[in-house]
Amino acid sequence: MLNRKFWFGLCVTLGLILTLNTPAIWSRSLLPSKLTREIRGVWITNVDSDVLFTRDRLATAIKDLRQLNFNTIYPVVWNWGYTTYPSKVAKRLVGSSLMPKKSAGILINRKLTKTEGLEGRDVLKEMVTQGHKQGIAVIPWFEFGLMLPGTSDPAGSDFAKLHPDWLTQKQDGGTLWKEGKDPRVWLNPFKPEVKKFIVDLVVEVVRKYDVDGIQFDDHFGLPSEFGYDKFTVDLYKREHQGKLPPTDSKNEEWINWRADKITNLMRELFVAVKAVNPKAIVSISPNPQGYAKSAFLQDWAKWERQGLVEELLIQVYRDKLETFIGELKKSEVKLASLHIPVGIGILTGVKPKPISMQQIQSQIAAVRKQGLAGVSFFFYESLWKLTNEPAATRKDGFRRVFAQTVARSTIIK
Repeated sequence: MLNRKFWFGLCVTLGLILTLNTPAIWSRSLLPSKLTREIRGVWITNVDSDVLFTRDRLATAIKDLRQLNFNTIYPVVWNWGYTTYPSKVAKRLVGSSLMPKKSAGILINRKLTKTEGLEGRDVLKEMVTQGHKQGIAVIPWFEFGLMLPGTSDPAGSDFAKLHPDWLTQKQDGGTLWKEGKDPRVWLNPFKPEVKKFIVDLVVEVVRKYDVDGIQFDDHFGLPSEFGYDKFTVDLYKREHQGKLPPTDSKNEEWINWRADKITNLMRELFVAVKAVNPKAIVSISPNPQGYAKSAFLQDWAKWERQGLVEELLIQVYRDKLETFIGELKKSEVKLASLHIPVGIGILTGVKPKPISMQQIQSQIAAVRKQGLAGVSFFFYESLWKLTNEPAATRKDGFRRVFAQTVARSTIIK
C-alpha cells in the first residue's frame, strides 16, 4: 500500500511540474497529438512582394517554407491581365506572353533591376521543380479570374482595350468597378469566347506543368451589379419569354440565373482539367457563402454539392476571434467538410495592416478545434516581413504551430 501511494504521489508531482513549466504555446489546441494530415499553405503573389523576381530569392523562400513544415504553395499565375509564366494563350489574346518588367515594378512600387523580373524565365516551372523537390505541393492561383484591370491602370495589360466586346456592363452601360482604389472591368462569363479563353488558360497550365491542381478565388464570379450588357440581356430574354432582367440587381431569381450560368462554366473547367490530368485538384478560395453568392454570384456550396470542387479554402479575414469562429461554424462549411478538405484562409497581414503572431496562432487553433482540414495564409511577404515583429520571432511562431511535418489533406489518392 505504501509503495502504491508513493508512486501515485510521485506521478502527480511530476505531472504538476511538467504542466507548470510547459509554455502555453505548446497547448493541445496548437499541437494536436493525432494530427497526421493538414493543409499548410501560403499564397505567393507579385504585389508588394519581389519573391518571384529572382531565382535565388524564390529558391530561398521555398526552402524556408519547407523548414517551417509548410506543405503547399499557391503561386499567382494570372493577374492584371497578364500571366506570370510564358503563355501562348496570353500571347495570342494580349500580345504579351507574360507580365513585362515595367508592370511588375509598378506592383512593388520600385523599378526592377536588370537581374530581376519574369522575362527569360519560366517561374512556374521553377516553382514546380523546387517545390516538389522540397515535398511542397504547387497549386497555381488564377487570382484575377474573370476580372481585368481598367484601361487607365498603368500596371495592366491592354486586354480590355483589345477585347471591349468581351466585357459586361452595369445598368447605366458602365464597365468600371472599383476594388479599393483600383479600377477594374469584368469579362462576361456568359459569352462563348470568354468561356473558351478561361478554359484554354487553365488547360494550358495543367497540360504544360506537373502541377498538383489549380485554384480560383473570389474573382471567379461577377459583381452582382453586372450582367446588363446586350448579350446577357438578350440571353435572359430568350430564356424568359422576352422579359427583361429585373432592374433590382439583387433580385433572387436574377441572382440565381446568373449564378447558375457561372456554375455551368465551373463545370466546363472541372471537366477540362480532369481530361488532361485526373490527379490535378480543382481548388477554390472564395468568401463565405452568403456574401460570395449575393455579391459575386459565386454559389460555391452548389459547386461543392455537384462535385465540381475538390478543395475549399474560405477567406475568413476577420480580426475578432468570435467573428472568425462564427464563420467556421456555418452549416455550409460543416456540410462541405464531410465531402472534401475544407480549410480556412487566414490573413497574416498586408502592407498597411500588420497582423500579430498571437492573432494568427489563435485562428489556427480555432480552425483545428473545429476539425477543419488546414489553413492557408495571405500572403507570403507578411509571414515574417511586412510586420511589426522581428522575423525570427515570426518564424519561431510558425515553427511552434507547425512543429511536425505532415502530409497535406487531399481527396486525391
